[in-house]
Amino acid sequence: MPLLGLLPRRAWAALLSQLLRPPCASCTGAVRCQSQDFDIAGQFDPMIPDAECLKIICEILSGLQLGDFFIKMAWKDVRHEMVAKKGLAPEVADRIGDYVQCHGGVSLVEQMFQDPRLSQNKQALEGLEDLKLLFEYLTLFGIAEKISFDLSLARGLDYYTGVIYEAVLLQTPTQAGEEPLNVGSVAAGGRYDGLVGMFDPKGHKVPCVGLSIGVERIFYIVEQRMKTKGEKVRTTETQVFVATPQKNFLQERLKLITELWDAGIKAEMLYKNNPKLLTQLHYCESTGIPLVVIIGEQELKEGIIKIRSVASREEVAIKRENLVAEIQKRLSES
Repeated sequence: MPLLGLLPRRAWAALLSQLLRPPCASCTGAVRCQSQDFDIAGQFDPMIPDAECLKIICEILSGLQLGDFFIKMAWKDVRHEMVAKKGLAPEVADRIGDYVQCHGGVSLVEQMFQDPRLSQNKQALEGLEDLKLLFEYLTLFGIAEKISFDLSLARGLDYYTGVIYEAVLLQTPTQAGEEPLNVGSVAAGGRYDGLVGMFDPKGHKVPCVGLSIGVERIFYIVEQRMKTKGEKVRTTETQVFVATPQKNFLQERLKLITELWDAGIKAEMLYKNNPKLLTQLHYCESTGIPLVVIIGEQELKEGIIKIRSVASREEVAIKRENLVAEIQKRLSES
């Protein structure tokens, strides 16, 4: 199971914003918006926020341990942008089209710099300078090897105005019993400098760049891989369940669970005064909670706690004061 807790804070912010999907809010000035995606809005020096968005995609996909991936990067509708909007001569744009079949890193950008037709055009040179600058930042971020400049990429959304990118998982060789997973891209994004102004009555332009994480596709991949390995998909991160076979033991359960929480152990219990023990144990088995701590009248009198392994159903009794240390030891060994 991916160790989600190891994701960097900002990578979590991007991923959680996809999961929570709060109402979209207007973005003004140099602010970051977290609505459905992760976005950076505001007037900044070229390529710095663009590079950070690519870095965040790498952080998320690496942290989720989905396997090898690469990010295809291009410019939206290259020929149309160059001819209709940038004023390039059609023959120059067609020359750029020769590169559509190529893909690579900064070496491809350097190759385009050497093209005599491109090097004589101001707009083309400006675009190449931005690309070169972006790859410099990507190198400093340590992710340049994950980026492939690929002019054949077309995202298809009209509001993109500059750099666009799409993250794709590399197909790994299938093991015995595995089926190949073809899910397409798992993340994408780009620059959309004109979108915010479309919704502003005064038409103020707010440059923006952002990314979107394919949460459903990622969950599908994780679930399929776990099923193939025979692992159960857990629906909770709870490590310990606090149970009792006795009636009127709510207060003791509350004391016990507070002790576990204060020690940083993820614990829970049923929100009932007098739950049946069998119901509590069935809950742990169905949700995959690995450990159960049981307290009853006999345990209370003797100053002990029973620890039950849900998988093996084995129980051991330990002294109450040793409970936290024993649980931490078991969790570290699992």
